[in-house]
Amino acid sequence: MNQRDADGRAGADGFVELRVHGVSATGPDDLLNQPHAQQVAGDHRGGFYRSRPDIHDGGEADGVTREAYRWNNLPAGSAVRTLSMVILLPFMLINLAIWMRPAGAGSDAVIKALCRLLALTLTAMYVLSIVGVALDVIAWKCMSSPECLAGRSWLSWLGGRPAGLRLAVLALVPAAAISLVWVIAARPALPFAAARAADPPLPAAPPLTAVGRWDNEPLVGRLRSIHVAAAFATLDLSLLSARAAQGLSMATVALTTAAGLLLVTCAVLLCPPPLSARTEGRLDRLVSVLRIIVLGLTALVWVHLLTSSASWPERNGLPGYNLTVIGLCIGQAVLLFALGAALFRYRDRRPGPGPSLGFGFGFGALAASVAAISLALTFSAELLYRVSDILNRGAPTAEALINSPPQACIWAILGFSLAVLVTLAVAGVMSLVSRPGRIRAASAIVARDFPDAPTDARPRLRQVRGAVAHARFTERLVPLAVLYACLAGIGTAAVTLGLLPTPPNELIERYVGLPASFVNFSIGVGSYLIAAIFLSLIIGGIFAYRTPRFRRYVGVLWDLGTFWPRAAHPFAPPCYAERAVPELTCRITHLVDSGNAVVLTGHSHGSVLLAATVLQLPRRVTNHIALLTHGSPLRRLYARLFPAYVNDEVIHEIADRVDWRWINLWRDTDPIGGRVFPPHGPDEAPTSSDREATVDRRLCDPYGVTPPSGDIFPPPIKGHRPCESEEAFTQAVRQLANHLR
Repeated sequence: MNQRDADGRAGADGFVELRVHGVSATGPDDLLNQPHAQQVAGDHRGGFYRSRPDIHDGGEADGVTREAYRWNNLPAGSAVRTLSMVILLPFMLINLAIWMRPAGAGSDAVIKALCRLLALTLTAMYVLSIVGVALDVIAWKCMSSPECLAGRSWLSWLGGRPAGLRLAVLALVPAAAISLVWVIAARPALPFAAARAADPPLPAAPPLTAVGRWDNEPLVGRLRSIHVAAAFATLDLSLLSARAAQGLSMATVALTTAAGLLLVTCAVLLCPPPLSARTEGRLDRLVSVLRIIVLGLTALVWVHLLTSSASWPERNGLPGYNLTVIGLCIGQAVLLFALGAALFRYRDRRPGPGPSLGFGFGFGALAASVAAISLALTFSAELLYRVSDILNRGAPTAEALINSPPQACIWAILGFSLAVLVTLAVAGVMSLVSRPGRIRAASAIVARDFPDAPTDARPRLRQVRGAVAHARFTERLVPLAVLYACLAGIGTAAVTLGLLPTPPNELIERYVGLPASFVNFSIGVGSYLIAAIFLSLIIGGIFAYRTPRFRRYVGVLWDLGTFWPRAAHPFAPPCYAERAVPELTCRITHLVDSGNAVVLTGHSHGSVLLAATVLQLPRRVTNHIALLTHGSPLRRLYARLFPAYVNDEVIHEIADRVDWRWINLWRDTDPIGGRVFPPHGPDEAPTSSDREATVDRRLCDPYGVTPPSGDIFPPPIKGHRPCESEEAFTQAVRQLANHLR
C-alpha cells in the first residue's frame, strides 16, 4: 500500500473492507488483526486506520484492503469526564425518553413537550438538591447550632451572623453549581459541517436519518438558555421563600412575582409550535434576553437578601424548602401521568418486535422518564441525608433532629430502596421460574448443534447450554424494567407524605406495625445502598473506558445513551453520533468516488452506526457498498426501545439501499445481538421473506465441544464477541465482495 492507497485507493481490485467496532473494542491493531496500524484520517478521538505500508501483508486479503474506524474515544474520556457522566445520568435518561416515543406521527409534538417539561423539573431538582445542602442544612440549621459549629472553623466564621448574610454567602454555592453545568454544556462543538453529506436527504427519508444529519446545535443552545434561566429562577424562589418568613414587603412580593413569571415563561418556551427559520432566530434572541433578565433578577435577590436587617424566625428547616420539594414531586407525578396517557393514546397498534408489555409501543419513554426522575430524586435525597449525617456527629438527640434532612428526602430514600430491592427479588424469582423453559430451549439448540458429542463432553455441553439459557434472559429484562418503573413511580409519589408532621418511622410504626428502630435501620441501610450504587456507577464508568472486558458490559449504557442527540435536556452528555455518522459518510463517499467498492462490517453498536450511515449515503454511493453486521442489536434492543426510529420499515429500507447485499451473523449465546429479520414459518408464502432469509446467518457457538487436535482446551464460547477471526466472517466478506464485482 502506498500513499495513494491511504488517500482512498485500495489494492488492484479496488475493494475496501471498512470495519466499525462495538463497545468492546481495544485498538486499531486488534480491529485489523495486524500490528503497527497507522492513522489515515480523523484525529486522536476518532479516526480511520490501515496497516503500515512497510508491513509485508499490507492489510490485504483476497484483494480486499482492510480499514478500521475507531470511535470508542468519542464517548469515552478522562476520569473527570466519567464522573460528570455519572452525575448527568438522569439528564441522559430523560434525553433517551424523547427518542423512545412510539412511531405514530401524531405523538411527536405532545410527547416532546412533556419530555422537555420533565427535563426542566430535573434541572429544578438539581438546583434544589444544592440549595438543600448549602442553604437548608448548613446555612440555616448547622450555623445556628453551636454544637454543630464546634470544631469546624470553615463554618464557624459565619456562626452567629444574621440569617440573611449566611444565606447570601452560601447562595454562591448553588450559583456555582449551575454555572458548572452551564460551562460543561456550552463547550464548543467540533466543526463537523465539512463532514456532512452534500446530497440532501430523500423526501421520504426514514426517521433514523435524524442521527448524523440533523444539526441540533441551535436547539441545544436554546434549551441551554432556557434551563439556565429556570435554574437561577428556582434559586431565586428558594431564597425569596426564606426571606418571606421575615415578613412580606413590596420588594419581596415584586421579586417573587417576577421570578415565578420567568419560570412559567421558561416552561412555555419549551413547547413552541413548529417554527420557520426566521421564527427560530427570533426565539433564540428571546431566550437569550430571558437568560440575561433572570441573571439580573438573581443579582437583585442577592442584594435584597443581604440588606435585610430584621431578625428572622429561625425554626427547623429553611422556610418553604420542604414544601417546594414536595410540590416539585407532585408536578413530576402529574407530568408522568400525562406522558403515560399520551403514550397510550398515540401507541402504534401495528404488530412489531416489542413484547406484550409495550416497549414496541413506545412505553419505554415512560420507563426512562420514571428512572430519570427516581435517580435524580434519590441522589438528591442521599446527598442531603449524607451531609446531615456528617454534621450530626456526636450531637445530642435534639440537635440531631434539628440537623436532620427534610422528611421528603427520607421518604425518597425509602421509596427508592424498596423499588430496587423488590425488583432484584422479582428478578431472582423470574430467573428461577423461567430457567426450566430456557434450559429446554437451550438443550434443543445444543442437541441440534452437537448430535454426536462424546460422553466425556457432557460438562462442556452443560456450559454451552447455560450460556444459551443465560442469553435468552435478555427478553425478561423488559418486564423487569416496567416493574421498576412502576415501583419507582410509587416511591416518587410517596414523597408527598413529607407534608405530614409525623416522622416516617413513627408513621410506619403506627399504621404498618414495624418498630421505629427497624425503620430507622432500614433508612440507614437504604442510604448506604444508594451511596454504593452511586460509587459503583463511578467506578464502573472509569473501568469501562480502561478495561475492554469490563467495558463490554458497562460501557454499553453510555454508548446507548450518548448515541442520540440532545433533544430534551441540554446538560446531558453530548452525542458522539453527530460526529461518527457524518465522518463515516464522508469517508465512504470518498472511497467510492476514488473507484473502490466498499464492504462495511459493523459489530454490536457499530452495526447501528453503519445502519444510520447507510441511510445518509446517496444512491451513487450505495450502489457500490455491501453490509456485514455481527452481534447486531438492531432488532433485539433498538427496535424495542426506539420503535419510531428502528422498525421493520427502516430495516427493510437499509436492505433496499444496499440492494440486499447484507449478511448478518448471530449466535444463540449472544445476550445482546441477534437476528435483524424475524424468522418465517415454513408455511408462509415465498415473498420478500426469501431475501430476508439470506440476510441472517446463525453461527454455531462454540464450533466444537471437544479439544481440537494439538490442544487440551475446547473452543471458547464467544457470545457477543466480534466475529472477525472466524472463517464464516471471512467467507461472508468474500461473498459480498464477489457480489460487488
